[in-house]
Amino acid sequence: MHIKNNTLKLLLIYFLSLTIYSTSVHSDHSELIDLSVEDLLNIEVISVSKKAKSLNDSPAAIYVITQDDINRVGATSIPEALRLAPGLNVARIDSNKWAISSRGFNGRFSNKLLVLIDGRSIYTTSFSGVYWENQDVLLEDIERIEVIRGPGATLWGANAVNGVINIITKHSSDTQGGLLAVGGGTEEQGFGGFRYGGKLNTNSTARAYIKGFTRDSNTHEQGGNAGDDWDKVQGGFRVDSQLTAKDNLTIQGDAYRSIINQKTTLAQLSAPYINQFDESINTFGGNFLIKQQHNFSSTSDYSLQLYYDFYERDEVYLKDTRQVIDIDFHHHFSPFDWNDVIWGMGYRLNHDDLRTSSIITATPNSRIDHLFSTFIQDEITLINNVLWFTLGSKFEHNNYSGFEAQPTARLMWAPHPKHRLWSAASRAVRTPSRLEHTINIVQAVGSHPSLGVPIAFTLTKNAQFSSEEVISYEIGYRTTMFKDLSIDFTSFYNQYSNLRSGEKGTPDTLTMPISQPHIVSNHFSGHSYGFEIAAVWQMLDWWRWDANYSLLKTEYAQSDAVDQLGLTPQQQISIHSALSPRKDINLDLFFRYIDKNTSSTAFGITHIKAYVSMDIRLAWRPVSSIELSLVGQNLLAEKHLEHSQELLTTSTEIDRGMYGKLTWSF
Repeated sequence: MHIKNNTLKLLLIYFLSLTIYSTSVHSDHSELIDLSVEDLLNIEVISVSKKAKSLNDSPAAIYVITQDDINRVGATSIPEALRLAPGLNVARIDSNKWAISSRGFNGRFSNKLLVLIDGRSIYTTSFSGVYWENQDVLLEDIERIEVIRGPGATLWGANAVNGVINIITKHSSDTQGGLLAVGGGTEEQGFGGFRYGGKLNTNSTARAYIKGFTRDSNTHEQGGNAGDDWDKVQGGFRVDSQLTAKDNLTIQGDAYRSIINQKTTLAQLSAPYINQFDESINTFGGNFLIKQQHNFSSTSDYSLQLYYDFYERDEVYLKDTRQVIDIDFHHHFSPFDWNDVIWGMGYRLNHDDLRTSSIITATPNSRIDHLFSTFIQDEITLINNVLWFTLGSKFEHNNYSGFEAQPTARLMWAPHPKHRLWSAASRAVRTPSRLEHTINIVQAVGSHPSLGVPIAFTLTKNAQFSSEEVISYEIGYRTTMFKDLSIDFTSFYNQYSNLRSGEKGTPDTLTMPISQPHIVSNHFSGHSYGFEIAAVWQMLDWWRWDANYSLLKTEYAQSDAVDQLGLTPQQQISIHSALSPRKDINLDLFFRYIDKNTSSTAFGITHIKAYVSMDIRLAWRPVSSIELSLVGQNLLAEKHLEHSQELLTTSTEIDRGMYGKLTWSF
């Protein structure tokens, strides 16, 4: 790996500053973080079993990003925070778009990763993925982000094929008083957030917030302004009430509005057959959630959740309006001392209304879809405090592929208090979306090689398209056998079948341009394998290192699959140095290496070079309630390319940036 002179200078400055700060160390140092290495493994998570369980005892590849982690790396968005997790592929497409996946198949329209905010699914059935620019919370309100690599479909349902991300916000009782956060810089031109929490009565607490930002544009790959600047404003609230000694109620909601700019490249049906223009996208949306929890005893409880979600996104080629109503119930109980059962059922109504164009057409334009589901999972203790076996399955019925079953079997072995070994075998599916069953997209228009007349290459709907499937095998190991060092290792093998492909159909010569369909089909298959290592080393009370390494190999059975599906980076490395030489100063370095990869676009394959990136954050607290911080992002290069979108927009390079921030708690 070649590192330029400016990289060496930055590293020398960083480590020189460490030396200077280290000489000033004295006996009143505070802990770097409130949690020790062993405490980090004992954090309670809910995403693996839908009930509180320590991370160390969870038979899955799970990683927790804490509020302290988010703050210390200087993240300004959820995707930036997700870069901390091993095995996640996080690439910035431009100022406002992201490509995020787990264990491969990364892209703007990634469809094998389920994402939740406080248990509310945020994927869209347009393409079974996530509009990341629509999803936001006040980052200071995040308690933790639980990231599962590997299938999570048994509990969370379809589309949790390669992973689950569960963003969990703080209880309102933990956000009492006021918070003001403001800042700005070269790329993050201006941002601010205000939150205030208080007591409604002796048993109820609440908070409300508002936030907004404006972000500068990046650089077009061929040079010049990329025109991808954007701004957004969002507000929301949360109320938590202890109704009785055994009943809790949570009510929360958010609303946002955003103007997103981009340079759009579209196929068009008349000469010159391609249209490039500046576009401004208006998008708004919101959600409302109510959740009631009841505890029967220490081993039995239930939860009932209802939410409503809506958004509208108006682009030149498609206006997408969507409303979702979701009801979810689950019940946890222990019928015997040796087993722990959780079961549940759910219903989701999804109503969309699409205004299409000459490039994208949908039949019908408006549609209502229903999803019915139920699941059961039993954790059986085979040997007390030593060996556990978990067996369960999700059963769903949807309007596209009908009935789906997604089982899993997991084994956890604790031969010693400092060692955990686990293994799992799971089946998960990515169910068809509106895209495959009802939408046609003109991807490009060119000249017919023999007739010399225009020909339109169209991705064509197929009502027979079925679910993509994975059979996944995983083994993992966690240990704290060394003092102040934890190691979490996972290896996996995934066998994919019925992957989406575009099969060349019969041209329609009666139209002009001639239409050459590529019919959406399930003809691709393949497998992937690799491993992930996450290590935490508390070198000193005031200096911690987090290091992650991921290796992913993807092989397709068909030679042309790479052209349509692309390839995700084989290797990823991240190192986070978190230093607190004095109780009022934090100094953080976040280094990443991302291997070369390829993006499949409507205009061909884009080869993306390997790159290194480094962020540095320096924070000072003159008093306990005020923090001043300075953050430099992408410092090793003036700009670099991370990903190219599959459809419609041109490639954008991500610029180097710097910003300052003031946070005041009162």
